[in-house]
Amino acid sequence: MVKVKLSELIAPSFYELHRELKAELYDEYWLKGGRGSTKSTFTSIEILLGIIKDPAANAVVSRRYQNELRDTVFGQFEWSAAKMGIAHLFKFQVSPMQIIYLPTGQKIVFKAADNPRKLKSVNLGRGYIKYAWFEEVDQFTGMEEIRNILQSLFRGEGNRKRVVFFSYNPPKSGRAWVNQEAKIAKPGRRVHYSTYLDVPREWLGERFLADAEHLKKVNEMAYRHEYLGEEVGTGLEVFTNIELRTISDEEIATFDRIRQGLDFGYAVDPLAFERMHYDRTRRRLYIFTEISGLNLFNRQFWEKAQRYNDVMTIADSAEPKSIAELKSWGMKIKGAKKGPGSVEFGIKFLQDLEAIIIDPERCPLAAREFINYSLETDRNGIVKSQFPDKDNHSIDSVRYGLSEDMVQTTRRPIDKPLGW
Repeated sequence: MVKVKLSELIAPSFYELHRELKAELYDEYWLKGGRGSTKSTFTSIEILLGIIKDPAANAVVSRRYQNELRDTVFGQFEWSAAKMGIAHLFKFQVSPMQIIYLPTGQKIVFKAADNPRKLKSVNLGRGYIKYAWFEEVDQFTGMEEIRNILQSLFRGEGNRKRVVFFSYNPPKSGRAWVNQEAKIAKPGRRVHYSTYLDVPREWLGERFLADAEHLKKVNEMAYRHEYLGEEVGTGLEVFTNIELRTISDEEIATFDRIRQGLDFGYAVDPLAFERMHYDRTRRRLYIFTEISGLNLFNRQFWEKAQRYNDVMTIADSAEPKSIAELKSWGMKIKGAKKGPGSVEFGIKFLQDLEAIIIDPERCPLAAREFINYSLETDRNGIVKSQFPDKDNHSIDSVRYGLSEDMVQTTRRPIDKPLGW
């Protein structure tokens, strides 16, 4: 094994955390920080060291979506093992996705939360699950989902020592569940904050540093969020009428004004299908079913959506070929009518509702996007007048699904654009 100094593996901001892990002082480590803070590098290194040190230890690493695992956390372990000079001691296997410690057969298993059944079936050759790592934990629906996963992973192992890592870039809004959770003092919980400023410059490279400085000059608010990992919500949230809560099966059974919208995904954007109930009298919207994911092609989407073909789906009309294909398979679908100003009109309609109730477990994308959707400022701190066209896929889906309701009535006058 090549000997590498600790200072060559982890940034100085993590030295104390490393000592705490060796002393087994905490059960939970919440690692928050901006881009380039090396929190993922640190976590992967500590799990590799822990596997080698404890011959009974195994690990499970999870992200929200399956297609995010290979190029992020799995690749991070490959890089870290090579950097440590121990890659030859491990077998890196893509299918099923796992890393095997060759001397003992211990495993690091990779599972996604978008298929809960697979998370419940973790096959280990020996030992127990000592480490769990939730990467980009802000993409999960909340602590209820996390607790359910941990109960499945740690079931039946008595009082063995366990360590859970939560790593994330804090969302903009202080209302986001992960920002709220990390502020709760709890025995056995350690919250750690780091930024790229704590990392040796040569590790990051001149291009990274130049990009950070450029963003700092042209958009300080974005710089503080992306690179410093700050909660920068400053009253610019577009929707102040969001209520996140469980919507029960019994409540859903009473819904009688079902609407459905579809925003098609692209290479780096997720597909978003939202099923909702619009209570026109009380002016409340209930979003209770969602199909979403990256690289979710039409055939895959239709296989999931067939059960919801009881009502018309209104989709993004910019994709006529996709609409025609889905229609040929039997889907009740049509394109949304668009016109100048239709985006602004639709968002204002949603803002004007008494409440938008979202079940965060059933609809994690919608919960995340509606909570975090905020107006942007220019380099001088002046609020831009236009609504941002990013991280709004579920919002677009909801707009399409309600487009025919929007043109019929609103509670108070909203300027309706020509050509809607």
